[in-house]
Formats: sequence, C-alpha cells, structure tokens
Amino acid sequence: MNHYVSTIISFSLLLSIASFSACEKKQNTGQVQGQQTEKISGLVKIDGSSTVFPLTEAVAEEFQKEHREIRVTVGFSGTGGGMKKLIANEIDLSGASRPIKDSEATQAKDAGVDYQELQVAYDGIAVIVNPKNNFVTSLSTDQLQEIWKPNSRIKTWADLDASWPNEEIKLYGPGPDSGTFDYFTETIVGESKAIRSDFTASEDDNVLVHGVSGDQYALGYFGFAYYRENASRLKLIPIRYGNEGKPTFPSHETIADGSYKPLSRPIFMYLNKNSWKKPEVQKFVNYYLDHAGTLAEEVGYVSLEQQLYKSQQAQLLSSY
Repeated sequence: MNHYVSTIISFSLLLSIASFSACEKKQNTGQVQGQQTEKISGLVKIDGSSTVFPLTEAVAEEFQKEHREIRVTVGFSGTGGGMKKLIANEIDLSGASRPIKDSEATQAKDAGVDYQELQVAYDGIAVIVNPKNNFVTSLSTDQLQEIWKPNSRIKTWADLDASWPNEEIKLYGPGPDSGTFDYFTETIVGESKAIRSDFTASEDDNVLVHGVSGDQYALGYFGFAYYRENASRLKLIPIRYGNEGKPTFPSHETIADGSYKPLSRPIFMYLNKNSWKKPEVQKFVNYYLDHAGTLAEEVGYVSLEQQLYKSQQAQLLSSY
C-alpha cells in the first residue's frame, strides 16, 4: 500500500514537473516569438535635393503603407542645405543631385560624421521656355553659356539671335544650395556657382515652373522629372552640345545612354552612418534600394541596372 502511494506521488510529481517545463518552454517560446515579430517604430528624417525629392517622397509613401509604425519626413532644402544638416547630425539621409564636395567631406570628417554614398537613379536637366514661345526651337551649350555666365551681355532674346524678339529674357533657375545649380554652372558656365545675378532663384522647383509658365519670354532650367510632371505648362528645348551633331531632347533613352550631354547625371542619397544603428533607418534604406528602380521610372527618372542596387545593398550590409 505504501509502495503504491509512493508510486502515485512520484508519478504525480513527474507529471507536474513535465507540465511546468512545457509551460515554461511555451512562455519562453512566446517571448522569443514576440521579440522576433515585434514591430519596429521610429522616425526617419530626410532632407536635401529638390531634384531627388520626388523619388524619395514616392519611396517614403509606399514604405509607410507597409510600415505604418515608422514615420518618414522628407524635406528639400537643396543639396547643399541637406549636406549641412547631415554634417550637423540633424538628419538620417540627404538627397543630392551631385556628388559630395571635397569641402563637405572635410567638414563631415571634422564633425565626426561618416557617410555612405548611394546612387539611386539617373536624371537630366531640362531647359524650358513658355509654351507661347514659338521662335526658340533649340539652344546650344555655347548659347546657354552666353546667357548664364556672370556679367552676361545677353539681356533680350534679340541679343542672342537678331531674328528673335527684342524682349527681355526673364530667367529662372535653382538657388545656390541646389545640386542642380552646382552641376549646371560647372557644366555650362565652366565654373561651379559662377552665374549672372539677375535671375529668379529658388530651391523649390515648383516656383520655377510657375515662373516660366506665367511669362511668355521666360527661360529656365531644373530636373527633367519636374518637367515631366508639368509638361502641359512648359515647352522643352532640345540642346546641342557645342557645335556637335543635332540638338537632343532629354528623354528616358537619351539620359540612360548619355547622349543627352552634358546635362544628364546620376542622383544620390547620402546615409549618415550614425543613423544605421537605428532599425527603422535600416529597414527604410533597404526598402529604398529594393524599390528605387521601379519607382524612379514611375516618377520620371531613369533607373539604374537592378544589379547596381543589389550590389550597393550588399556592400552596405557587409560594412556594419
């Protein structure tokens, strides 16, 4: 009888221990699963180029549809403005329509800010006039230089071509914090930031669109993607490189193959490496590189080869 009771007690004890172990295992598994499926939240702060802005905005909108717990803010203070904020550790990513300058790289190093350059698409610079302009059918890079160089003698369209109207050219272009401004002045005028002073400047391309579309004798330039968005309000001008060949329009094909020269260029995102420690930033950057090619085409840019996005992503992941 005592042996029987002892056996029952031992069996009950073993059953209790087994049940406790199973319960504990279930709880631990739940904790691990909970950690694995825990949603990442936070804020990703982006600023920089107005040229890159439409692509980044499109990526951010699609990203937040899938990751509602992560908020992404996208500003456009210009490439230079974005670089200043990146160097000051105020943002996680900066859009740029030109590569980082040596002076900016030095400032970043002095500030202890490391960065990663990510090429995200190709873009062209569109030269545009008002749709009522029926006399300009093309311009050469030499003519553009004559118009935009410092202390230019060109005040009217007739100054450029005697057969054109004796009407003042109202000029519109990006401001000095814009990477497009840097690229255009260096490529067309021959020196970065060298330009005449009597033009309407803005880092907001919508201001430039409004200005040119509202003035019959206006001339302006900005990113091709913004022209695509506003094509019904503007007239696109084909450009002849010096005295070579025939004038070429910017298009998906001419930007991709480089024949729209010299006004086609890559565009970038610069990642603050300090921000890579944040899971929400990692998730967003990976999403950006996964979807930039498709979204670039949708908003008017030319995508990179898919392998280039993947190789940049692999390089980024292996660096940390």
